[in-house]
Amino acid sequence: MSLRFFKSTFLFLFIAAMACGNNPGKPSPVPAEVSKDSITAEAVQELKLGAERTAFFLPFLEGKKIGLVGNQTSIIPTEAKNVHLVDTLLSLGVDLRKVFAPEHGFRGTADAGEAVEDGKDPRTGLPVISLYGNNKKPSAQQLAGLDVLIFDLQDVGARFYTYISTLHYVMEAAAENNIQVIVFDRPNPNGHYIDGPVLEPEHKSFVGMHPIPVVHGMTIGEYAKMINGEGWLKDGIQAPLQVVEMENYNRDASYKLPVKPSPNLPNTKAVNLYPSLCFFEGTNVNAGRGTSKQFQVFGSPFLPKEKFPFSYVPESNEGAKSPKHMGKTCYGKDLSETNRLDSINLEWLIEAYAHTSQKGEFFNSFFTKLAGTTTLRQQIEAGKSAEEIRAIWKAGLEEFAKVRKNYLLY
Repeated sequence: MSLRFFKSTFLFLFIAAMACGNNPGKPSPVPAEVSKDSITAEAVQELKLGAERTAFFLPFLEGKKIGLVGNQTSIIPTEAKNVHLVDTLLSLGVDLRKVFAPEHGFRGTADAGEAVEDGKDPRTGLPVISLYGNNKKPSAQQLAGLDVLIFDLQDVGARFYTYISTLHYVMEAAAENNIQVIVFDRPNPNGHYIDGPVLEPEHKSFVGMHPIPVVHGMTIGEYAKMINGEGWLKDGIQAPLQVVEMENYNRDASYKLPVKPSPNLPNTKAVNLYPSLCFFEGTNVNAGRGTSKQFQVFGSPFLPKEKFPFSYVPESNEGAKSPKHMGKTCYGKDLSETNRLDSINLEWLIEAYAHTSQKGEFFNSFFTKLAGTTTLRQQIEAGKSAEEIRAIWKAGLEEFAKVRKNYLLY
C-alpha cells in the first residue's frame, strides 16, 4: 500500500465528535454524524509545525554554529513540494555545520537495526554523523564547535520507536557539553491515547529507556521536557532546552504523515497499528515486513490456515532485506481495513499464541525488551485474557498520566 503524500500544509481530520464548548486556538468540533471523508480543508484550522515558525526561532540561531538531528521527516510542507529543513536553514543564512542521523539514516532507507555509516549529504555536502549502532550518543569531538543542536524528527508515539531514545542521548551529550537543544515540535499521530505496561528499570534498552507506557501520548517536544524534568539524563543533569511549539495542534485529531517516518511504516494505518503489532517483533510471527502492508498484517507458517485463511509470502524489499519467514507462506490476518485504534489491541497477540504449533519457540528474548516487563509474556503463556492483562496496567497508567500532565504543551 503506497503512502499518500500531501502537497499542502498538514491538516487534521476529526473522526469523532468532540466535547462541547469553545476552545480557543483549536479546530471547531465536528458533529458525530458528519463523515470524516466529507470534511473539507475549510472545516479545520491549518497546523503550523515548529519548523515552520521561522520568525520565532531564527533569533535563537543568529550568530550561532548549528548542528541538526534530522532525517527524511525533517521537512516543511509547501504548496509546490515538501522542502527539507536543511535546505530551508541554509537558504535563511543559518550557519549549519553538520547533520546527525538516527536509526534508518538521514534519508530513512536503512533496515531496522541496520548499521548506518557516517558520510556526506550529497545535496549540500554537509557531514552526516550516524547516531545508531555503536555511536548512539554524540561525542564531545563530534559536537566540538557547535553552539546549538536542532532536533527535528517525526516520532510516532510508541516507547520502542527509537527516535525518543536518540533524543535522550542528544540531550545528555548537549548537557555535558553546554550546547543548547532546540526541539522543533511535530504532532504525535498516536497522541490521542496512552496505553500499555510501564517499563521496569531492569529492562531498560534502546527500545525502551524510560519508565513510561508503550503509548505515551506526547509530542516530541513534550517528551523532551519530561526527560529534563524527571531527571532521566545521567546524574540528573539537564540540557539547555527550548521547544518551538506548533500552532493549532490537537492531539485528539487524526493526523496523516506526509512522508514515511521509517521504511516499514508506509501509511497512516501502519502508524496506528504499530504499537499493537510491534509486539510480534519479539515472536516467531511476521508483522508484515517483506510485504507492501508492513505493520498492517501478521502471519506465520506455524499458524493453522483453517483458522487463519489469509496468507502471504514475505520477500526482500525496502526496509526488510531479510524479513522473518522470507519465501515461506504465512497464515494470519489482514488488518489494513481496521478502524482507528485508541488502545493497544492484545487480542491478536493472544490469539496467535493460542493457535501456534510452536509454543515453545513463539517468544524470543526481544519480546521482554519491547514489553518492558516479563509479566506480559507470563500472562499470555498462562492464558490470561486481554481484560485481565489490562487490569494490571491500570495503576501504572494512572500514575504516568499524573506525571505526564506536568509537561503537556497543548
